[in-house]
Formats: sequence, C-alpha cells, structure tokens
Amino acid sequence: MPVESGSSAAARQAKQKRKSHSLSIRRTNSTEQERSGLQRDMLEGQDSKLPLSLRTNLLDLFSQIEREFENLYIENLELRREIETLNDRLSGDGQTFDGADLAKGALKTKASHSTSQLSQKLKTTYKASTSKIVSSFKATTSRAVCQLVREYVGHRDGIWDLSVSRTQPVVLGTASADHSAMLWSIETGKCLLKYVGHQGSVNSIKFHPTEQMALTASGDQTAHIWRYMVQLPTPQPVADISQTPCEDDVDSSDKDEADGEAEGPSDCPSLRVATTTLRSHQGVVIAADWLVGGKQAVTASWDRAANLYDVETSELVHSLTGHDQELTHCCTHPTQRLVVTSSRDTTFRLWDFRDPSIHSVNVFQGHTDTVTSAVFTVGDNVVSGSDDRTVKVWDLKNMRSPIATIRTDSAVNRISVSVTQKIIALPHDNRQVRLFDMAGVRLARLPQSNRTGHRRMVCCSAWCEDNTSCNLFTCGFDRQAIGWNINIAALLQEK
Repeated sequence: MPVESGSSAAARQAKQKRKSHSLSIRRTNSTEQERSGLQRDMLEGQDSKLPLSLRTNLLDLFSQIEREFENLYIENLELRREIETLNDRLSGDGQTFDGADLAKGALKTKASHSTSQLSQKLKTTYKASTSKIVSSFKATTSRAVCQLVREYVGHRDGIWDLSVSRTQPVVLGTASADHSAMLWSIETGKCLLKYVGHQGSVNSIKFHPTEQMALTASGDQTAHIWRYMVQLPTPQPVADISQTPCEDDVDSSDKDEADGEAEGPSDCPSLRVATTTLRSHQGVVIAADWLVGGKQAVTASWDRAANLYDVETSELVHSLTGHDQELTHCCTHPTQRLVVTSSRDTTFRLWDFRDPSIHSVNVFQGHTDTVTSAVFTVGDNVVSGSDDRTVKVWDLKNMRSPIATIRTDSAVNRISVSVTQKIIALPHDNRQVRLFDMAGVRLARLPQSNRTGHRRMVCCSAWCEDNTSCNLFTCGFDRQAIGWNINIAALLQEK
C-alpha cells in the first residue's frame, strides 16, 4: 500500500479545512434571512424616535458591513493556512515564505532573504545613528543661540499683545483677555503695575516714545491713555531654565490646566483711571499705536475703520475707511507719518500723512486669508503675516508684488522685526516661534517642549535689542509672557 508524503498529507488537511470552513459560511448565509427577520421584530418592540423604515435601512447597512468584515477575516485565515502549508512543504529545501513575500509574489531563498534582512537592518541602524548625531548637533546649537531666560506669569487669561517701553525705566507691558494690562520688571519678572480701567479684553498695548504713558485698546470699544510711575526692583541672578533642545516638540497641552487657577500677583499696585479715553468706535478696538512724536494716536476696530486722534484733546482727526471687513491690527512707522492697517479682507492698507493736504492710501493684495499684522521696518519695507500661513516682505516703493515670501505650516500672528539686523520673529498658532531674515531664510526656531516655551497659541512677539538679558519677548494663550536671549551674532554666523 503506497504511503502518502508529508507534503501531500498537509495539502489534503488544508483542503479539508477549507471545505469545512466553506460549509460553515453557507450555513451562516442560509440563516441570514431568519436573523434579519428576528432583528426587525426586535426593532419594532424597541422605543426609538427614528421611523421604522429608517431603522430598517440602517440595520441592512450595518448587516452588509458585518458581512464584508466577516469575508475579509475568512480570507485572511485562508491565506495564513496556505502560507503554513507552503512552508511545511518547502522546509526541507531550506526555503520559507512570509506574508509580505506571498503578497508580492516573490520567491526568495533563505540565504537571499537573510541577506535582505541584514541589509535592511544596517540601513535602519545607519539612519538612526545619523539622526541622533544631527539632533544632538541641533540641540547644542539651539541652546547656544536661543535661550529662555524668564517667564512672566500673573494674568488669569490669555495674553494678546506685549510691548517694551522706549523710555527709562525700561519695562515690559502685556495686554490680556482678563481685562487688564500689566507692567513687568524685565530683569526680575515681578509685576510693577496693573491697569484695570477697561471693561473688556485688553487687546494691545504700546508705550509713548518719550513719556511714561501707555496706550491700550480694548473690547469695550475704547482706547485708553494712562500714565504710570514705577520703580524697578533689584535684579536677581538669572537661572538657566532652558534645557530642552529646539527641535523637541512634545505635546503638553494638559500642563497648563493646573496653572490656570494661579492667582495674580498679590502685591502688584493697581491703576483704575485713564488720563484720556478715545471713543467713537462702534466695535471692538483691536489695536492702537502712537504716531511718530507721540502727539497723535491711531486705533483699529472691528467696525472696519481706523481712527486718528489728537492725544491732547482726544478729538477725532480722521476716520480711515475702506476695508471690507474687520480690522485686525495697525502699526505706525518709527520715523515717518505712515500708518498700515490689516484686515480680515485679506489686504492691508498704507495710509500716508506726511503731506498735511493729501492723505493717500495704497492697498496691498497678496494674501489669501486674514492679514493678522503688518509692521514697518526701519527702512522702506513692510512685513505682513497672515492666516494663510505665509509672511511677505514688501518694498514701499514697489507694492505690486512682495520681494520675499516665507511659507510656514501654521497661521502667523502679530510679528515683529528687529531694528538693527531686521530679523523677523513669527509667532504661530501651533505654539512655535520661528526666526527668519528679510530674504526669507529660516534662522532658528525657539525651544518648545513640555518644559520650555509656550503651551498654547503664541499671539505676539516683540524685540528689545538694547536689553542684554532678554532681547526678544513672546506671549500667548497659556497666560504667560516669555523673555528670550537670542545670540544674534551666532545666529547670523550659522546662516
């Protein structure tokens, strides 16, 4: 009597398994109508607000989905059995197949397969080692160039804007959605004064060019001018709390839940009365700034207009209209009587008040979404940022097209440009802050991780190159402002 080989027995066993499995499938299909009828009867007895016809259709659809998954599962089991059978038949020849090889139809010998695995392992190890070397180099570079120096914590809601005073004593000002503005000691992080005269969110803060006065814009449809007198505390040694590399992006979205309950500075004096109140807007005043000389101020509002006021009399001098949607920002030139306003209508406008008899306006079109800010440089350039994730550099003498375009991966908020080196600081919705030059070349990204940097959207940035400890400030909706030390010389050298 002939004896069956091992491979023939395995093949017959697999065939019997497939046959029995196919019979079980047919049994399942044969009872499908009975099961559907039983489920329909159960539906009729259930209390539901859906019509019976709709419930029946949903049941049929879910039944079809269940059958598809069942068929896929059965096919997967069959493929696994065939692989095992083939491996048993070819084990004597030193050849094996895995699921990936079967799907690709590749028949490789054991030696060839082992060589391929070794080659892949070597490639993976090489890539991992190279990645570690590059990451280590970037981490060392980032710590040397961009360091977090101090955190300014005390607001009870997100911080929209911040600015550095241009007169002595030099202080940091923050504007918050908690209806207050605060003045801080840059060196110690202590709150020096809290302005609580607004009845709505404080959306921006700017300091007078020559006097100890601040201009704040608010959601209460007004802008306030208020005087302050502060005394700086004794500076304390700066602790290095920046230990996380620049390229470490760790999600810490839950970290500030406990911080949100923190009380504001208890020993910080308050100021409630404004020196001057600028009225006439019919909507939220989103931003305000001083014109060169400080005798006039401009405000931007959600009522689609920007107003020019006389500071001494608080009278409205000009109403700048023309935008089709709400304004988002306004900025004045540091040395000339020029104003730029940004809007949700995807444009920004340049208003020229240098000639008292002619007030010209130029419209810049180049963005595809809300222009969140547009700022002047010391020269003849304007830099605009937008929710379309781009930043554009414009020449005032040729406004038809930008001279440089920076493309990013997140919406850009209120940007700032350093005075001497013209480095653009971009605060993003995704918690990042990036530095670029005027040609659009990326210079650095500030450290951001679960221990360092912002934990929510970064709303604004402001340079202060004269300060030796902190020359860049950022603020965001994690209710804190951060002072950074940027080694500009090393930054430009690496470029």
